[in-house]
Amino acid sequence: MDEKAAVLATAIGSRVKDERLNRRLTLDQLAEATGVSRRMIVSIEQGATNPSVGTLLKISDALGVGLPELVAPPRSSPVSVIRSGEGAALWTGDLGGFGVLVAGTRSPNVLELWDWTLEVQEQHVSEAHSAGTMELLQVQQGTITITVAGEPFTLGEGDALTFPGDVNHSYVNHSETKARFLLAVFEPGVGFTQKEGTHD
Repeated sequence: MDEKAAVLATAIGSRVKDERLNRRLTLDQLAEATGVSRRMIVSIEQGATNPSVGTLLKISDALGVGLPELVAPPRSSPVSVIRSGEGAALWTGDLGGFGVLVAGTRSPNVLELWDWTLEVQEQHVSEAHSAGTMELLQVQQGTITITVAGEPFTLGEGDALTFPGDVNHSYVNHSETKARFLLAVFEPGVGFTQKEGTHD
């Protein structure tokens, strides 16, 4: 883990622990709610691992906060400026690609803005997100193929696609050049179930 990744892992771990304790959840309760092992949650809270995007989504959903809130320090202002290079690199591919969460809103209706790069023949496979999630994507460079619930769509530079994110989907660069795309993810009602439950 390089220095920047280690700093991010420590910040995420601290935030996960704070949010868990604020909700009076034990490690076992959070593990049961997320389907993530207790050992993994301990490692995340200690900043000892760089969890996958899928794991972070499960944890953020269970805690009732959006992924942007989980990876960024708390803020008091409704305005948030993220300078170039300051986004959270939450995915790194085996071939050198990366997915950076560059901006996002707070729950309950969470909107995320991502900057993705896929190297030649690189792919990112995503599990289905929570019900109602939508994704919007525009290719900035190269060509990518997005497969949504088994149906492939190939996009070139400038092309865009809107699709449901609550089904299995993947992004693949089958071309001979690097591909880059912007991705917006809208996840409605994050934490709604958890917050409703607190009034019982």
